[in-house]
Amino acid sequence: MRLSIRTVLSFTLKMCLCFSVKSYAATLPDPSDEFIYKLKESLVKVNVTTKSGGHGFGTGVAITKDYVVTNCHVVQTANGISISKWGEEFAPVALLADWKHDLCILRFEWANLKPVQMGDASQLSYEQPVISISMPSDSPAPYVALSKIKALYTMDDSEVIRTEAAFAIGASGSPIFDYDGQLIGISTFKSPGKNAYFYNVSVKWVQSLLNSAEVKLNSVHDLPFWDALDEDRPFFMQVVLPYQNKRWDDLQKVALKWTAKEPNEAEAWYYLGASYASNEKAAKSAYEKALSFKPNHPASLQALALLAKSQGNQAEFEKMRLSLKTVDDSLAESLDVTIKKIETESTVTP
Repeated sequence: MRLSIRTVLSFTLKMCLCFSVKSYAATLPDPSDEFIYKLKESLVKVNVTTKSGGHGFGTGVAITKDYVVTNCHVVQTANGISISKWGEEFAPVALLADWKHDLCILRFEWANLKPVQMGDASQLSYEQPVISISMPSDSPAPYVALSKIKALYTMDDSEVIRTEAAFAIGASGSPIFDYDGQLIGISTFKSPGKNAYFYNVSVKWVQSLLNSAEVKLNSVHDLPFWDALDEDRPFFMQVVLPYQNKRWDDLQKVALKWTAKEPNEAEAWYYLGASYASNEKAAKSAYEKALSFKPNHPASLQALALLAKSQGNQAEFEKMRLSLKTVDDSLAESLDVTIKKIETESTVTP
């Protein structure tokens, strides 16, 4: 079987978009209903009214008995703010804000909330199972999604976390937890388009915000990093649409800037490899560069496995497959399914 680099890239893209949300089950059991219920006890609904009389909603999570963290974009245009919990409503008495990272902490008196435990953002890994709990606008109860970390993007002194868990209107500010029940991130924004990527900002920035001074709600502030002009957004945002729409030349332009500015970023090298739609050697070199920084980078392992298979290099293919299997059994299984599809299509197509 000999395939073009374009075919390999096309199947790699499909693999990255189509992994099952439940695939982590082969390595860790689902959290119990009792465990999930205890996490839900720390969630609140954030209610806002605007100067025009409109209403908005978001999700918040208690990080101390008096502090609730949510996204700043939930409350930044509010004329009034309250949280609701078990039928009771409380109004905040103060605000702490990290406008750049879109994190705001509301301070309360007498709310006596149940706080979550905060985790260590530096210990996160690809394919790590996570729990997302949100309160979408039309949901009468918290919505739970079991998911996995699909990418980690270096930013400032921490990382932005991309997971498989989608979130809807009203879910902004919702927490994601590791399987120990520790808060690791806050669901914040998504990419445009049909196959949106969903991003969560780091708990490390929440911890840093606790030490900041209180601010006025309607004070002048910067836009969050994800709401900047296209060319000023982080590279990990700029690559999404060119990558998903197979605009390889556009993708390469962004990826080259990314690797030049952040030469130790595995994700940058992966997307550069993906951009080489007609250069097998260059693609392979870029994927290997990604692995030099993150040896278990799943997308690069997938791409190299498909390249090896297309070249008839069975030993290299098995090596990449084994590496995928050590990350997560389901990744190796998905690779096998993809190979069968490729073989079937190559047999049917003249």
